[in-house]
Amino acid sequence: MLDKLNPPQRAAVLHAQGPLLVLAGAGSGKTRVIVEKIAYLIETGRYSARRVAAITFTNKSAKEMRERVGKRLRGEVANEVTICTFHALGLKFLQIEHAAVGLKRGFSIFDADDAKAQIKDLCGGANAKPDDVDDVLNLISRAKNAGLSPEQAMAAARSNREINAALVYGLYQARLTAFNAVDFDDLIRLPVQVLEENPDIALAWRERIGYLLVDECQDTNDAQYRLLKQLAGPAGNFTCVGDDDQSIYAWRGANPENLHNMGVEYPNLQVIKLEQNYRCSNRVLRAANALIAHNPHEHLKTLWSDQADGERIRVWECRNSEHEAEKVAAEIQFLGNSRGIPWSDFCILFRGNFQSRPLEKALQLVGVPYHLTGGTVFLERQEVKDTLAWLRLLVNPDDDTAFMRAVQSPKRDVGAGTLAKLAELAAEKDMPMAQAAESMGALAQLTPRAANSLSKFTDIVRALRHDMRELSSADLIRRLVKDCGLLTELRHQAKDEAGYQRRAANLEELAQWFERGPRGASAADLAAQLALLSRNDKDDGGNAVRMMTLHASKGLEFPYVFIVGCEDGVLPHQVSLDEGNLEEERRLLYVGITRAKIQLWMTYSKLTRKFGEHIRLKPSRFFDEIPAAEMQRDGADPVADAAHKQERAKAGLAAIQALFDD
Repeated sequence: MLDKLNPPQRAAVLHAQGPLLVLAGAGSGKTRVIVEKIAYLIETGRYSARRVAAITFTNKSAKEMRERVGKRLRGEVANEVTICTFHALGLKFLQIEHAAVGLKRGFSIFDADDAKAQIKDLCGGANAKPDDVDDVLNLISRAKNAGLSPEQAMAAARSNREINAALVYGLYQARLTAFNAVDFDDLIRLPVQVLEENPDIALAWRERIGYLLVDECQDTNDAQYRLLKQLAGPAGNFTCVGDDDQSIYAWRGANPENLHNMGVEYPNLQVIKLEQNYRCSNRVLRAANALIAHNPHEHLKTLWSDQADGERIRVWECRNSEHEAEKVAAEIQFLGNSRGIPWSDFCILFRGNFQSRPLEKALQLVGVPYHLTGGTVFLERQEVKDTLAWLRLLVNPDDDTAFMRAVQSPKRDVGAGTLAKLAELAAEKDMPMAQAAESMGALAQLTPRAANSLSKFTDIVRALRHDMRELSSADLIRRLVKDCGLLTELRHQAKDEAGYQRRAANLEELAQWFERGPRGASAADLAAQLALLSRNDKDDGGNAVRMMTLHASKGLEFPYVFIVGCEDGVLPHQVSLDEGNLEEERRLLYVGITRAKIQLWMTYSKLTRKFGEHIRLKPSRFFDEIPAAEMQRDGADPVADAAHKQERAKAGLAAIQALFDD
């Protein structure tokens, strides 16, 4: 298999001792290198499969890598390799080392909605301003991504806003501890804390993970980088694969400086560049190279390809966003129908989701199917979240957030006033709400109707918790939704049988997900893994035009790509223009350009409406950084424009003739 790799790829695979940084340009075969290196380490006997770990940033990437490793190694050996996301690794760590951070087995993982509800409550509840809640939540998340405890966040605070957030952070963390819960950011912060404070545990984990491979390492935040260092130890037996030109997540804590810090902290770090691109035409690569060359680089690289030049990048000037959407939709319809190109070969990229509305309308008008990445997905459906709240409560009786949702799903005679009173009684007795709901003393202080409803609820919980010991995880889900009344409630809410069947099918799909889980995994383990899935993990668009943000497109590729909204103030974003910081915006466009395999379009509008007035827009300044020879602007090449129009006219006549023939 090594003979099929190019020389830099082969060198990266064969480097098996000491730290290695692989700077992998877009489309340069980095996943192949990681897969082959895993196989090489195991097949040469350097490490057993169970001591090799590959860490990715998305569940989708981890799934793809597991499949490829499975095909490459085959058999049980492939299943022994740890291939997961940073957060999944953190979860595994805490499930083993939970006592070191004061957690009990079966702890809950708060999702974004759970975390926001707690922060809102701590910021004043119903009186809290949504923007203030979001600001505090973001500051706490930023502190956790930097690996800071509440005390460290307070020490680092420099403004009243940061001091207030640090105070709320402390209260929030105390509440999480009381609920025997963690949030998403804790899955990295807490393992780092344990490893840095407990040398014996750190040594044990370095023995457990002998060799570490990290994908997309340019996207690591400070806490993730510290986790990497703790697991790798001073010897630094790791391979980090990344691309500083594709670092586009600074807004959520990613620190591309970690690539530089790696060289400082590991002086014997070897750097290998993967510059041969297997995805794009040379014309697209020349445009991307010219653009990104305007950013400063510690490690310069230039992508190249042995493929043909391909067509020039089409640049369209449009009247406004509606005209832009109409042109894009018409072009996709023409190419799809006249050349038989599958709709899924087309992708439309934009800076923000707000730009999708006119595009959706235009595609609907011409009858082209589309799929918008990031829409409402399976895990966010009400009946699924209700079921998972019940499961969390069964596994973790201390989880007050799960109790609050489960006791109201389905609705019963337990209103907000009753829950507030129960919460007050639970706080007085220093016990979780689920335990207070079973206390005769607490029930005696509630109205008879509410106390009766709570008693029935706790009877159901008690029976289900007993049945957990005998049932498989999937059958537990099926029993749960029936016994707790969720299925009955869905039937009552449904306007027709089809609506009921659709929502009931979501619950059966959830049960089947548990059925497909790892053998021997408990319901608690599976529920924790499910909490790690992100919005896009079940985001299969089928044969439809894909529409997504530039951020969401990283790691993907499409034969035909349209990048819309290429105006100053949009791309680059106005905030970046105001701050004079265009580097990340330039990297974002670089990512978009290098998604295109065959042909690329870039479009912009001359006008937009704001507060009822027309405002003139300027084309993105990034156009000036792309060589003119690589672009074909409307009107700049009359011969090419005439050929373009003639081809579409012929297709239109053929379509009309087909109507008469029919």
